[in-house]
This record gives sequence, structure tokens and C-alpha cells, in this order.
Amino acid sequence: MISSTALTELSPGEEAIVEHLQGGQGIQHRLRTLGIVEGQRVRKLSSLAAGGPVIILVNRAQVAIGRGMARKILVQPL
Repeated sequence: MISSTALTELSPGEEAIVEHLQGGQGIQHRLRTLGIVEGQRVRKLSSLAAGGPVIILVNRAQVAIGRGMARKILVQPL
């Protein structure tokens, strides 16, 4: 069985299922507002070097999130 990994560890173009959102209620609420919820399929589109944002595709929408927030999203790669 493949273990969970942080969203930041995915390669561009790789898809995964969101397994768990870490962090406090504020961060979890913000992620859920963006459509990033447990069981949701996401695709990492790109990430910029040097701590830039991570861009993902979720519900047919591109979402840019900070690298720190992306580390709190645990996913199961497909």
C-alpha cells in the first residue's frame, strides 16, 4: 500500500486523492473553501522554485496555494 505524501512532493502533471488536511481550523476552512476536501481528486500543474506557489487543478479550476499550505495537504498519489 502506498503511503500518504504531501502535495508538494508530487511531480507536475501527477494526480492524487486528498486524504487529510493538517493544520488549524483556519487553514482547513480556507482549503475547503477552495474545494480542497478529503476524497477530492487533484492534479499538480506546477510549482515554482524558491518557495513560490503550488498550482493545482481541482474541480476544473486552477488554484494557486502557498508552499506552506500545500505541505498540510496529504494525498494518495494515483
